[in-house]
Amino acid sequence: MAIILDADVVIRGERGTFDLKSWVKSRLNDRFEIAAITVAELWHGAERATGTHKVTRQRYLDALLESLPIIPTPNRRRTSMHVSGPNWRPPEK
Repeated sequence: MAIILDADVVIRGERGTFDLKSWVKSRLNDRFEIAAITVAELWHGAERATGTHKVTRQRYLDALLESLPIIPTPNRRRTSMHVSGPNWRPPEK
């Protein structure tokens, strides 16, 4: 089993409000992964950034993603089965 890093943790690491690198290094017995949808969210944010912040954010993501396995998005059939499962409720209007 692995720890899946969410966008908020990665963003805090990039902004310097959380020492992600040290935290990961302190957990020697754990594996870390990132979901493909999280990668898409992070790249969207990097592409929307401007100036030097854009370049800094892109480099940070490049370095981070080189060391993390990316969990692929489930196929459509599995997703639709999950959404229509017994615990699914339509949004309230």
